[in-house]
Amino acid sequence: MTNNIKWIYYVSKRLSRVDRKGRGRVTSTLASLGVCFGVMALIVVMSVMNGFQRSYIDAIMEISSYHLRAENVDKQEVFLSWCTEEKNVLSVTPFYEAQGLMVGAGGRQAPALVRAVPSDVLSFDAGLKKEAKVVSGSFNLAEDDSIVLGYSLARSLGVTVGSTVNILALSGSTDVALLSQKRIFKVTGIFYSGYSDINSSYAFINLDSGKKHFGQGSSLVYGLKIKDSEKDAAFISKARHDFYDVNFTSWRQYNRSFFGALRVEKNILMLLVFLIFVVVAVNIYNGMRRIVFERKEEIAVLSALGGTKGRIQSVFVLQGLVTGIKGAVPGLLLGLFLCVNIKQVFSFVSKIQYYAQCFFVSLFSPESASYLSENMMYAVYGDIPARMYSREILLIFFFGVFSSLLASFLASSSVLKATVAEVLKNE
Repeated sequence: MTNNIKWIYYVSKRLSRVDRKGRGRVTSTLASLGVCFGVMALIVVMSVMNGFQRSYIDAIMEISSYHLRAENVDKQEVFLSWCTEEKNVLSVTPFYEAQGLMVGAGGRQAPALVRAVPSDVLSFDAGLKKEAKVVSGSFNLAEDDSIVLGYSLARSLGVTVGSTVNILALSGSTDVALLSQKRIFKVTGIFYSGYSDINSSYAFINLDSGKKHFGQGSSLVYGLKIKDSEKDAAFISKARHDFYDVNFTSWRQYNRSFFGALRVEKNILMLLVFLIFVVVAVNIYNGMRRIVFERKEEIAVLSALGGTKGRIQSVFVLQGLVTGIKGAVPGLLLGLFLCVNIKQVFSFVSKIQYYAQCFFVSLFSPESASYLSENMMYAVYGDIPARMYSREILLIFFFGVFSSLLASFLASSSVLKATVAEVLKNE
């Protein structure tokens, strides 16, 4: 086994030296560059896409759906004690929820989802504190009938911190009025999240106000957050073993169509960028086929000296492996570097676009040059961090190497189709 490896390595090295200044060298260099740019592009694209998608998903999970919801909890003290002792539970938030129609300044109206949470919710729910960024006032629900609004909802109502809003219509239980002019709340804070639907519809009040305005028939729901949201199914299975009568609902069941659309978008984008590797693989295949044809005399001599087809084919497969590694490693490093410095990358692209516009406008329409400005959307894109997942990055890296390896294997499968005597006779 060791002798075989040494023989394959020696012959491959000798052939590489012969091709160092020939067409084989050019083909190998272009193939490595193709793998490099393919790996780099796919890492950057997928990391930026993860950043965009996770900004939506995190906002939904941390503010709206929670990781898990528990309903119909009869033994509340027992359930809370179990959650406290469970090491995978990060926080438990009891809340009421109802749909409402709010009236703000000048009679401006907007629909809203009103959620009643503990007044000190930010002290134990780190996810909510992170995703619901307060842009005005504070997330203060200590006072009776205080309310915190989403940024877009506050704009729709025309209110600011210190203003009052009336929940004109509220879908509470049967013991509360559907329409009322007495549900007056004082705005103590305005928050902003990464998901526009939350900004335009969510409002928070404290639990006491929820009990008073939602009615006695409103059901108390517990929002749970666990250490690993991806392990929600295992946690539900464990929780149902101890609380079989409690209805547990995972975050996956909320906004299922939205999450599905994000998943499809990501998969399609990944498939499109993977086409780079298909092009590179075809290039390597054609180049390796030509090398095999040009080296048919050397192949015949190696076969005559005892080299088997498997050994000779392994020589070319090793060259393909080296080509893939030479391209994938720099591509991996470049991709990680660009992801870490994604804000500077978008800023650079913005300036390039701006100066290019200035150049062409100055040539063809100088009077319009003063109206040009940098595209501010690049600054918005740069503020969304690229999220890199080791599983995806390793998959991209090994796929880049594998595409080169597979192309070399298929191209070299035709070695020794002709006999040694036929090759030497033709020469």
